[in-house]
Amino acid sequence: MTLNAGIAGLGRWGQVLVNSVQDKSQAIRFTVGCTGRKDRVQDYCAKKGIDLRDGLDDLLVDDDLEAVILATPHSLHAKQIIACAEAGKHVFVEKPMTLTAASAEAAIAACSKADVVCALGHNRRFLPAMARFREMAGNGELGKLVHVESNISMPSGYRHDAEHWRTTSTESPAGGMTPLGIHMVDALISFLGPIVSVRATSERHILKTEVDDTTFMSFRFANGIAGTMSAISVTAPVWRIQVFGGNGWAEMRSCERLAWRMNADAEETVIDFEPVDTPRLELEAFAKATAGSTTYPLPTGEAVHGIAVLEAIIHSCERGEVVSV
Repeated sequence: MTLNAGIAGLGRWGQVLVNSVQDKSQAIRFTVGCTGRKDRVQDYCAKKGIDLRDGLDDLLVDDDLEAVILATPHSLHAKQIIACAEAGKHVFVEKPMTLTAASAEAAIAACSKADVVCALGHNRRFLPAMARFREMAGNGELGKLVHVESNISMPSGYRHDAEHWRTTSTESPAGGMTPLGIHMVDALISFLGPIVSVRATSERHILKTEVDDTTFMSFRFANGIAGTMSAISVTAPVWRIQVFGGNGWAEMRSCERLAWRMNADAEETVIDFEPVDTPRLELEAFAKATAGSTTYPLPTGEAVHGIAVLEAIIHSCERGEVVSV
């Protein structure tokens, strides 16, 4: 069975999602869509076989539509997830799920009540290197874990002009956290567990919009480990996570490269994994979850916790102090 899906939001990332599966996947296809500026995507939708509608409400009354993918501004997600659930549509939402823990919990509750799947789009969870890294951190290979360092950066701050919704502090609080850092927070939660406190700072050094370009923070995890993270939106791309244990360390140096060194080893080991289409993998995992053949690999509890951490980071940047999650 192929999942008939609609998409709300056909900007840059919305089109990445469509391109990853349209006419390529047996699991999911896009049949309808809506976006804020229809005139910009009419030719694109015609080429992709997508019926362009006026708004999300038009998608939700379509009886042939089984699911909706949301690639819309962050502040709209909570209300839109609930609307999808109440219409009986499965929903896949791009990160961040919402901007507050309370709204994330309300969205998940609405989906649970309606018995529909709610999946959060953290595509880096589907990287083979991340799966191996998570395994090494969790199976004792590194010994007792003691610390983690991480950075996610790219020049995304230069991508949008001042008129774009992503360049407002309302949609992108704490600088690079919502477009970038939230990916790393999810990764850290996935292999180190819940975060209990955070201290964060967000600064603007280069960008002329109202969004900060340099955000950095320290965490304390429930298991007692501490760690650091930075997200910079005005430099060359970086994806780096290094976890240290009593037996050695492991480090992701990109989305495909994994290195480690044990105390007894004279040399470090480096493995390069084959690139994969993570947007396609996450959308196909969503489709399988809606069919009931498997569960979506990002638990809703972890999804909500990630938003609680994001909210704590935002408050910490505002207050200049440690904030409990």
